[in-house]
Amino acid sequence: MNNHHENKIPILSFYSGGGFLDMGFEQAGFETVWTNEFDSVFAKLHAAGITSWRKSRGNGIKAEIFNTKSITEVSSKEIIAEAFPDGKPEHFGMIGGPPCQDFSMNGSLKGFEGDRGKLTTLYFDKILELQPTFFVMENVTGLTKRKETKEFLLTLLKRVEKEYFVDHEKLNALEFGVPQYRERIFFVGIKKTKLDSKIVNQSPFGKWFPFPVDKKYKDAATKYTWATPVSFGKSLTKPKDLPLELCVESCLVPPREINSTANANEFFNLYVTVKALNAIDEGETNRPSFKRLHRFKYSPTACYGNNEVHLHPYSHRRLSVRETLRIQGVPDAYVLPTELPLSKKFKMIGNGVPVPMAKAVATALMQYIKDMGIILFNDESR
Repeated sequence: MNNHHENKIPILSFYSGGGFLDMGFEQAGFETVWTNEFDSVFAKLHAAGITSWRKSRGNGIKAEIFNTKSITEVSSKEIIAEAFPDGKPEHFGMIGGPPCQDFSMNGSLKGFEGDRGKLTTLYFDKILELQPTFFVMENVTGLTKRKETKEFLLTLLKRVEKEYFVDHEKLNALEFGVPQYRERIFFVGIKKTKLDSKIVNQSPFGKWFPFPVDKKYKDAATKYTWATPVSFGKSLTKPKDLPLELCVESCLVPPREINSTANANEFFNLYVTVKALNAIDEGETNRPSFKRLHRFKYSPTACYGNNEVHLHPYSHRRLSVRETLRIQGVPDAYVLPTELPLSKKFKMIGNGVPVPMAKAVATALMQYIKDMGIILFNDESR
């Protein structure tokens, strides 16, 4: 039974993966009451990771993926029955990042015609069927970069915009304290019946939703003088003005802690000669593969799988599961079972939304809901 707590807005999570987007929303005060993940290994990883993280926060609610069917086979009636056994509430939200490889500049570029691209269309279908109070969708910026996908997206949005006010913004994880350059586009929609149209119509440039800005890290990519590539094995000192939390160094597990830190001794072996590895400079990340990260710079977009290999800055090894989780802003209390496949762990981690970025969007949404009186909380309605 998912009897959600008073003053907690229930959330339905689609394409849940490792639950990083959910974590950000839970940190902002929402409650995930329903999740969906078709990949059975991802579902197990999600359940273990989120449960261990919740325990560390004093939350005893065991995480589980409520529905493991393909979203193409799940009816909206079934979703409501699973999420709200006591009946559909007046207010709830939908969040999700439909698989985006068909829009990614590094992916297949099949767009909405690809199998994964169709899942974005399906997400909008579910919004119209389920009628949440609000929704959030996260995706790659490629969704709006290519003419044909942009045009199709606009036709999808036109359907949704009959019933929802929709706004979007490109955000970069680096600008939210995450040591990773990761640009993503976020869409926020709120039901037209819940928001005064004057607020939207009078907004400059049609931008009505206050997407988050972290003043501390804004323009971080250009604000700081970042380290440049140096030959492997060189001794380095961190530049004084550089925030360590935006550097890969803050995510690395020292050798003495590898066996005592959860998931830190899990990494793929390298089948490359030492001579070849020595030739890859620290910070040489413009290669198609075997990118060696720089300890005093952010990571390129986390994408672990197939031929994408990210090397440790000053050790001849690949990054570990724990290090990649940290690069995604995931707390160390999120622990994955050692026995599940490494390839699945890295793929799931690379697919996720950096937690601090998710939290920033969720916090902005929660504040907006309160400020606009979209949902009256019990303590406000007395």
